[in-house]
Amino acid sequence: MPALAGAAPAFARSGRPKAGWGVEAGDVTAPTRGSSGSVRPPARMIVETSATESFRNARRWRGPLLGPGTDFTGTTRLRGLPAGEQIHYRVLLQDPDDPRRTGEPVAGTFRTTPKGRKEGVRFLWSGDIAGQGWGINPDRGGYRVFEEMRRRDPDFFLCSGDTVYADGPIQPSVTLPDGSVWRNVTTEEKSKVAESLAEFRGTFRYNLLDENLRRFNAQVPSVVQWDDHEVRNNWYPGQILDDARYTEKDVDVLARRSLRAFSEYFPISTLPPGDEDGRLYRVLRHGPLLDVFVLDMRSYRNANSPNRQPDDATGILGARQLAWLKRELSRSRAVWKVIASDMPLGLVVPDGRTNFEAVAQGDPGAPLGRELQIAELLRHIKHRKITGTLWLTADVHYTSAQHYDPSRAAFQDFAPFWEFVSGPLAAGGFPATKLDGTFGPEQKFVKAPSRANTSPAETPPYFGEVDIDGDSGELTVRLRQEGGGVLFTQVLQPGRVGQ
Repeated sequence: MPALAGAAPAFARSGRPKAGWGVEAGDVTAPTRGSSGSVRPPARMIVETSATESFRNARRWRGPLLGPGTDFTGTTRLRGLPAGEQIHYRVLLQDPDDPRRTGEPVAGTFRTTPKGRKEGVRFLWSGDIAGQGWGINPDRGGYRVFEEMRRRDPDFFLCSGDTVYADGPIQPSVTLPDGSVWRNVTTEEKSKVAESLAEFRGTFRYNLLDENLRRFNAQVPSVVQWDDHEVRNNWYPGQILDDARYTEKDVDVLARRSLRAFSEYFPISTLPPGDEDGRLYRVLRHGPLLDVFVLDMRSYRNANSPNRQPDDATGILGARQLAWLKRELSRSRAVWKVIASDMPLGLVVPDGRTNFEAVAQGDPGAPLGRELQIAELLRHIKHRKITGTLWLTADVHYTSAQHYDPSRAAFQDFAPFWEFVSGPLAAGGFPATKLDGTFGPEQKFVKAPSRANTSPAETPPYFGEVDIDGDSGELTVRLRQEGGGVLFTQVLQPGRVGQ
């Protein structure tokens, strides 16, 4: 049973390297990560694992050398760990010239994936962090929502994209509508849009300044996907920017730099590149109850457009990712198959006046444009009799629940399913968008502000929770609000179509 250990950057103190940005586990069916933070000179990453906090009979793993080539970050794969166990780990940074000299260890913990059903599974999801100018506010205690999520002690956290806002500078203060002032922690790299590799790295470091997030990372493994703001709002491959803030106009160049920083600061099982794409889409198998299909709706999409093409092989997933998803869903024997989508299906997300950013375009008729790929996938799920699918996403900066049913739809060759939306965690809140009737969505719940870009002081952060009972296999989704408990609950039964 593999696990991945990782590190975020460390800095030198009294000549001894220290993991100042903390540690994080990710993709736990495979990895863990650790980081240093401006180590001079470079340091060797050492990971120790144990069944106890005392680290008696610890197992030692020799990790990579952390230096400027990876922004002093590193990831170590932990293999052969026992299934269904709480693993304690600590990251030490070692002087490569004198192994006796090590920095103070930084500890973390995670649970490995279960062998059987009895343990059940509980995880959280959300997205959208440090967006629209709302950063780490020391007056509010920083990103408090991460402490609330940590206390729920989930098996893992699914971050559904917009992990950072590389295109969103953070100013020292923002005046709110009531005249009060929102204060931000600021850094040099976050004072402008990210263009260079150093600026992208600084963007990913910014959130790690928050102690709530570092404490959360040390306890809760993260399954991370990216969306647009890791690079630039509404980007697509091949785009050339018309934006005066950027001297580098080629989005493909920006995306490559962002992906490098993304792979340094998050432990992901497919990175470094696992194939010629360096792909981010992957499936994580969490025991017999759950498979999580992590999509990449950004890297393979076609250009944003009116989205009404009568045929569209590229769509939003690209042909190869769609074929992979159909194949892996067919192979899955898990009771529940969560499709982690970085964008919603039936919510209309515009890009300017005439173009569209997500799947839907507001035409309630037969599938067109990017909807064609989703129709093909939904048809495949129905005809292969694949049960237990549900979609989780963030992106739109409010929380909602949609039930899709062919009896309400223009396209009817699919089985009913649910889509749940949560977020943002630390970004502006936005009003609800329109529904597109092509796949027959009915909004069972929505909570959104009435005006655009409300601060986290006005619109509390949202996150979702999924709880799968080990005995019955019953799955419960709860949409939550920071400090406000449960907003909406939906219970789903295993193996049942049309619920």
